[in-house]
Amino acid sequence: MRHKVAGKHLGRTKDQRKMLRRNLINQLFRHERITTTEAKARAIRAEAEKLITVAKKGRAHPNPARGVHARRLLLARLSNPESVTKVYDELAPRYETRPGGYIRLLKLGPRKGDAAPMVMVELVDREEE
Repeated sequence: MRHKVAGKHLGRTKDQRKMLRRNLINQLFRHERITTTEAKARAIRAEAEKLITVAKKGRAHPNPARGVHARRLLLARLSNPESVTKVYDELAPRYETRPGGYIRLLKLGPRKGDAAPMVMVELVDREEE
């Protein structure tokens, strides 16, 4: 039985899962659009949206110490200073008035090799190239 077992294991150990999620979220924030399997996309969606919300709250708070704390939380979860800067300085102001739902999943169909369901994960309201 799976009582009180949260999250998806994705066929990996704990450390591998942690690094996979961290890498996928960093790439999503860096490129604003990535292609991955549906299971991986669903695994990172909630965490990525929470990180954007942390940045929004840190920027909006009148106490500057909260902003520093928000940056440190982002750095602890992403381990990439460039991603932290982008989330805090670009993405948080972009979604300032949006109450949530910063990420969109678009189904692409099965992958050719193993028929795994593929999706495109993208940030909403992004600038088109």
